[in-house]
Amino acid sequence: MQKYAKIGMIVAIEINAVLSKYGSRLEKIEAKGFDAMRLALEGYEIIIVKSGAGEIAAAAAAQYLISVHNVEMILNFGVVGGLTEEMSVAKLAVIRSVVHYDYDASQWIPSLEPARYAEYPTVYIPADEALLSAALSAEPTLKQVVCASADKFIGTPEKKRELHEAYGADICEMEAAGIVLTCNRCGVPCLLIKAVSDSIHGGLEEFEKQIDRCAEICLDVLERIITSGER
Repeated sequence: MQKYAKIGMIVAIEINAVLSKYGSRLEKIEAKGFDAMRLALEGYEIIIVKSGAGEIAAAAAAQYLISVHNVEMILNFGVVGGLTEEMSVAKLAVIRSVVHYDYDASQWIPSLEPARYAEYPTVYIPADEALLSAALSAEPTLKQVVCASADKFIGTPEKKRELHEAYGADICEMEAAGIVLTCNRCGVPCLLIKAVSDSIHGGLEEFEKQIDRCAEICLDVLERIITSGER
């Protein structure tokens, strides 16, 4: 496994989980448009950005981390909605691929079906295989998932079932497509670990608890990946 010395972390709204874990060890960074912090750990550092919700904000945060801080990988954690009965509240997942289901260039390029970008053979935008494998090795309980991502909060069982049936997606949220697309285009690997806080039947349950749990697992997986890369 490659050794990473500088890591970017994108957090949409769940920043309190990071603040409560590291507190005074975080150093504030001046960044236009973002709340940004640096965390120095043994052998590596993490640049943490609170992006705000949505694909555009997440893509901008990813580009900032890559272009300004030259990060070697990007990590993202957060809470998501489950699209199947299996993906119930508290289920932890690692994203294998993303469908940006709100994207549609088919009227311009008829050969492209809705949700497919021209640089990909299908609607599925892949995350980094090496980091995915490393995360599953470090935490085998993580569920590999397809994520449906767009700038929409999906709260009804009917719409959730529709997304699952259309794309085979397991979860839905609002940042993953922006992060994965940006990272892939820049040649920077990314890892996205999520916790379900909104089941197929709707309703946010134990929101703060799931954020804290997801952050803890995410940072633990990162530490184990880093340690493995040093051997």
